[in-house]
Parts: sequence; structure tokens; C-alpha cells
Amino acid sequence: MLNLVLSLIGAYALICTGGWVLHRYFLYLPDTKRYAPREVGLSDVEEVILKSRDGVTLIAWHQPARGNKPTLLYFTGNSGSAANRARKIEAIAVSGYGVLMLNYRRYGGSGGWPSEENNVADAAVAYDYLREIGLGGDDIVAYGESLGTAVATRLALQRPVKALVLEAPFTSAVDVGNQVWWFLPLRLIMTDQYRTIDRIASVKVPLLIVHGARDDLIPVSHARQVYAAANEPKTLSILRMGGHNDLFDHGAWQKITDFLEIFEQEEVRPAAAIRVPRFEPVALAS
Repeated sequence: MLNLVLSLIGAYALICTGGWVLHRYFLYLPDTKRYAPREVGLSDVEEVILKSRDGVTLIAWHQPARGNKPTLLYFTGNSGSAANRARKIEAIAVSGYGVLMLNYRRYGGSGGWPSEENNVADAAVAYDYLREIGLGGDDIVAYGESLGTAVATRLALQRPVKALVLEAPFTSAVDVGNQVWWFLPLRLIMTDQYRTIDRIASVKVPLLIVHGARDDLIPVSHARQVYAAANEPKTLSILRMGGHNDLFDHGAWQKITDFLEIFEQEEVRPAAAIRVPRFEPVALAS
């Protein structure tokens, strides 16, 4: 009996060790191919080559804003690359907003290997590039999708931004992993935990959270928890028919532009007329 117990303990320890070694292979699912923007129908989008602080080549796609519209510094989810978000870039550009979409390390032609530490450091490099080409903090919106919501949140704590937009956020990568790997001590195993729930209360800029009610990867309860922990001004928009990867098909971009336009209107009013926007706590859309 003792031998059986010891064998089970040993097997469990081996599984945990394997999880510690391999968890990044489950967390990061890149499309490593380097596409030119025109290959996916984006003729006006420029490929930008950046250098990380440790010398790794990073590939980003840039569409300048028109007029006084801000630029979305966009951090993607854990799969694909910027090329897989071509239709999103197109929708953003058609509305006159700028976008700089960073390919994490190993994604879309970028070198190196992704990790939470690297992704957060590279986000600052992308931000600094926008400042170098003449944008101010009030011209930049930190935008995160899924995994990128944790990166965008970290950036909003490190650099001045106009606002923070989170599309399908999670409380932490550990909480998402526990939905499947509940039998593993993920908080001890995972190096990259992306704990947005521990940081969102320190964000001081306007916040929009957009989430799908039918998201079966990151339940909407994650968005509600992040929203509850955040500071005002904030809004939570739950799209009734939205899943995890189709929010732009269910009105997400309209919700985002409505949110951003509030602050554009405030900026052009005389100082005496400016007021702090009051957001509805939850906006439901089909």
C-alpha cells in the first residue's frame, strides 16, 4: 500500500514538473510566418521593425491615424499573429483610428521566445516607438485582446495613455488554466501568470471592457471581476451573442468607438464645459 501511495505521489510530481517545463507551449500558439501586410489585403499598412532592449528583432504593423484620432497600441491574443487580425486592422483604419499591432516574440516573424516578462518589456518598446514618431500619451490607447489584455494593463501602469480597452480579459492565466487543469497547482507551476486582477485597481485612466456572453474560453465572470476591481471611469459592455474570437462581428468595434469618442468630444469643449463622463456599469448589445 505504501509503495502504491509513493508511486502515485511520484507520478503526480512528474506531471507537475512536466507542466512547469511545458506550460508555455500551451500558453503561446504563434503563427511564426512573416507576412507582408499587402499579402492579407492591407495595402496602406506599414511593417515596422523594432529592436527589443535585449536586441531581439520585433515585427509590428502600423496604420497611422487620420486627423486627431488616437492610435490603438494593440496587443493580440495568444494565437496567430497580426496577419490573422487583418479585418480588425481594416475596421480600425476605416474609422480613422491608428493602430500599431505588435507581433510578440516568435509571432509573425519576430525573433526570440515569448514570456510574460518579454511581452511586457516589448510593449514598452512599441509604445516608445509611437512617442518617437511624434505621438503623445493622449494620442495612444492601450488595447488588449485576450492574452493581450494583461499586457495592455501592464503598459497602462508603466506609460501615460489616453485610455485602456480590454477585449475578452481574464483575471489571471492561472484562473483560466484551472478550468481544465484543476488538478495541478498552477499557481506554483506557471511562470507566466498574467495576473490582471492584481493590477487593474492601480490603473488610473478610463477603462472599457468588452466581453462575449457566449465566450466558452474565458467566461464572462472574468470580465465582471476585473470590472469590479477597476477604478472609475469604467464601463463593461457584454455582447449577448459574442463568443471569444468574434466580438467584432457582434458590435464590439462600435462599442469601442462610442467609448473613445466621448473623450474626443471632451477635449474640444471649452475648459469650463468639460465634465467627467458618467458610464453605465453594463451596456448590453446583441
